[in-house]
Amino acid sequence: MSERSVSRAKQEKRWYTILAPEQFDRKELGETPADEPEKVYDRTIETTLGDLNNNASENNTKLTFKVTDVGSDSAYTEFVEHSLTRDYLRSLVRRGASKIEAYVTVLTTDDYRVQIQPVAFTTKKADASQEKAIREQMVQMIEEAAAERSFEELIDSVVEGRLSSAIYGEAKTIYPLRRVEIQKATLEAHPEEVAEEEATAVDVDEEDVATGDD
Repeated sequence: MSERSVSRAKQEKRWYTILAPEQFDRKELGETPADEPEKVYDRTIETTLGDLNNNASENNTKLTFKVTDVGSDSAYTEFVEHSLTRDYLRSLVRRGASKIEAYVTVLTTDDYRVQIQPVAFTTKKADASQEKAIREQMVQMIEEAAAERSFEELIDSVVEGRLSSAIYGEAKTIYPLRRVEIQKATLEAHPEEVAEEEATAVDVDEEDVATGDD
């Protein structure tokens, strides 16, 4: 390829401004180059809540977005994942205290499937039954939160810390807690994917029934 061809190829590349979803006020996340709009789809970008809100105290929260739509010079994204940095989580661990984790997969009112990972840190070492009770409390409250919230509302409650504060308020009555955090929240499936999985499962069940009648 001649130098002229190379330079022309470079010139044909266009820069797209990547924008956060509407629930994050369509804030600019960065820019990405592409010679065709189709190539921008599914690209992911990671930022911090601190960068979005211009608040350095929130830099321990990472947010990942994925491009789902492309305009003439803008790329629109959806939320994919919220997570806390390892350094921040490590700073919460204390010797002689308990770290209690859970993994909860829930369905929101608008049928998005989300996995949420809460973590609680006690002031001193809790016994096994107390740890179990705290874990069960965390799971129950997350399931209840998802049952009455849309995907956007659930993610807002995670990102803004309202869900972890609510869990802290209840779980600290079981055993004294120092902190509760949602260490990760991940979008696992969209409503259409969930519906497709359910339809497939029904088909399989019907086949089992038919086989059982033979």
